[in-house]
Amino acid sequence: MHRSCARVLLALSLASASAAGKENVSLCFEQQDVLPWRTEKQGGLNFALLKMVEQRLDIRFDYQAIPWKRCLAELKSNAVDGAFAVSYKPDRRELGEYPGGQQIDASKRMHIDSYVVIRKKGSKVEWDGKSFRNLDGAIGFQLGYSVGDVLRAQNVEVDEGSQRADELARKLIAGRVAAAAVGGSDAHGLMRGPLAPQLEELPIPIIEKPYFLILSHGMVAARPQLAERIWRAIEEARNSAAYKKLEAAEGVRH
Repeated sequence: MHRSCARVLLALSLASASAAGKENVSLCFEQQDVLPWRTEKQGGLNFALLKMVEQRLDIRFDYQAIPWKRCLAELKSNAVDGAFAVSYKPDRRELGEYPGGQQIDASKRMHIDSYVVIRKKGSKVEWDGKSFRNLDGAIGFQLGYSVGDVLRAQNVEVDEGSQRADELARKLIAGRVAAAAVGGSDAHGLMRGPLAPQLEELPIPIIEKPYFLILSHGMVAARPQLAERIWRAIEEARNSAAYKKLEAAEGVRH
């Protein structure tokens, strides 16, 4: 009995030592569900992909779910090693490193997503892929989201006062904004949720873009080889048969 207990304790000790010996990489992500990519409880395709990366590299990701602007601020200050899922904007180079350096390597993305226009049912707001028509107020988008730059380039009035997609949809329904620019996955959720009868999604996306795991300047400077291995493993895992099967079940592109 004593020998059996000793063996169990030894096995647990060795397992603990093995886990402790793994290299840790701290990552933050937005503190809300963005289906099918991620949930606050670490579900969704982004986490499935990163789990495959952990297994390929024998490393451990430590996750923090926090508001998006704070996540990006912590990345910039090197308080975390990385953030996901981040689309490309030139000014975000100040925050961290994208795969590929000066020439962004889209093959090492986590996924592709789009932004679409949501309007209140019965509204005459239109988007033809180049410009808006019948716009009688501001276009709302979520705080810190990159689509804001696209909208400002259209010289339209914008409202960046919402944290969550459902909050933005309620603002739209209440008439406080004329339209909403929403991520494709968020739009998918809204158009299948309780607010859907009051909303319409326009067919032409505002923009479609890749989303990345970006790593802090400090992490890349201190562990450049690991950074490259992580980005390479993301590409390999995303193209694996196992991950493609998960994508197919969700009906999304990678």
